[in-house]
Amino acid sequence: MGQHCVDCVGEAASSVRVATAAPTLNTTGADRRRPVVTYGLIAVNVVVFLACVLQAGSATNLLNSSIMQQGALISGAGFENEYWRLFTSGFLHWSVLHVAVNMISLYLIGADLERVFGPARYFAVYLIGLLGGSAAVMALESGPKITAGASGAVYGLLGALLVVVLRLKLPATNVIAVIVINVVLSFSITGISLLGHLGGLVFGAAAALAVLWVPMKVLPPEKQTYQHVTRIGWYGLALLFVIALVIGTGFAAEASL
Repeated sequence: MGQHCVDCVGEAASSVRVATAAPTLNTTGADRRRPVVTYGLIAVNVVVFLACVLQAGSATNLLNSSIMQQGALISGAGFENEYWRLFTSGFLHWSVLHVAVNMISLYLIGADLERVFGPARYFAVYLIGLLGGSAAVMALESGPKITAGASGAVYGLLGALLVVVLRLKLPATNVIAVIVINVVLSFSITGISLLGHLGGLVFGAAAALAVLWVPMKVLPPEKQTYQHVTRIGWYGLALLFVIALVIGTGFAAEASL
């Protein structure tokens, strides 16, 4: 989120290839499955950006676009009954560089994760990261600011990638290093929504834990079948989605008073 987004995440994704042998994941044909959800998300983001450019008549001053005006996240001042901004802000970008880096990062991280989680659960993790970033901005941002970008969702995928790597007992050094570097950059570079990044990271990691870790902790060994594990994972994803939505809408309504 903000005017800048995830830097260097491609390095982690290219150096840590996600394996597909976790017992809690549907791995049938995972290596052959095309990441259609990732492709679809990239297409939507690019099309929306082009629509904003056409409306604004500029690729740099996109606040003149009605799509940006009606879809960006507004923290601090709140927005009465315009809760769609919590979602739509994650599909808006401020510049060509902004959308390009986010979409490259989305492809490099998301393609492998989609093959691991499967399209439906992957999409849920993406949306939870997006909404978690928006919720963090609404809850913790100190003053009125306009925020947009897919970085919260991409950070959510980065957090999920870390959980997957740890779950499969793969080397996590590169992923951890990239997360630390990006958090430091979020602190040091103006125009970056640190809260959106951190919120996405936390909720994305929590979503992966809901799929990979929680079912194994709450189910007795004899109940740890694919069907039961999948069901518990979806319950956890639904709960995280509701929590993020309640936080975002609650603080938006409070700021509007």
